[in-house]
Amino acid sequence: MLNQLYSKPLRFAHINNGQDLDKQDLGRSISQYIELIIFTRYGEHRYNPEFGCEIWDLDFELIRSETIWEEKLRQSLLRSIIKFENRIYDIDISVNITEINKFYPLRNVSEIKKRVEITIKGKLNKTGETYLFRTALFLSPLSA
Repeated sequence: MLNQLYSKPLRFAHINNGQDLDKQDLGRSISQYIELIIFTRYGEHRYNPEFGCEIWDLDFELIRSETIWEEKLRQSLLRSIIKFENRIYDIDISVNITEINKFYPLRNVSEIKKRVEITIKGKLNKTGETYLFRTALFLSPLSA
């Protein structure tokens, strides 16, 4: 029972119905934990204020240099993943910002959003297999 990896969100109704909680594989468990790190702001976790990453502070920062912004986020993620996700090693992270411009002709409105693509590569401690995680987030909605 100690080695079981349960899928989130936990469905406690299953227990009430005599069923076991949904399980998942190691790769999916690591991905969900990395998502939790990304979506948690420093200081938000009650028992460990160092858990999370800097993306929420950087989201409202004026981006003067995309390269510096990407590197700040990359370093923040790397520190947190090394510290809190010990099931992977040899971690390589890339962060890329792209601009998405969407025009709505009926409203004559153009929206410009920053899209941040995060790719994390590593190796699983248990097997040495390659681990890959990719996600994309939208920041800074601007309208004109």
